[in-house]
Amino acid sequence: MDQSVKQFLDDLEAFMPEKAKIIIALRKIVLQVIPEATEVMMYGGIVYKTNRLLCGLFARKNHITVEFEKEREIDDPYLILEGKGKERRHIKISTYEDIKEKKIRYYIDKSCHL
Repeated sequence: MDQSVKQFLDDLEAFMPEKAKIIIALRKIVLQVIPEATEVMMYGGIVYKTNRLLCGLFARKNHITVEFEKEREIDDPYLILEGKGKERRHIKISTYEDIKEKKIRYYIDKSCHL
């Protein structure tokens, strides 16, 4: 694990333990689905990339966002993706249960196979 990622997670656990629990679970999913991804701190969150940016995990005031690059190209059969940007969409995660309910594994898998 990158030292800056470790520091980010340590700080999150110390000051926002519920958000840390969610980010740690999301991180585990990303690394399972995309084991070849590089994990770095960028834009204030944990970003995953291979030869391109894939997704990122960001702790916001009231939720966690899972942000996806090139999301316009991904099917959204569950109508969960939010945002109006040209290249980026996100999913807001407010509770641990949202991880499963909002089909995060599906979207992470789709984002890495574009």
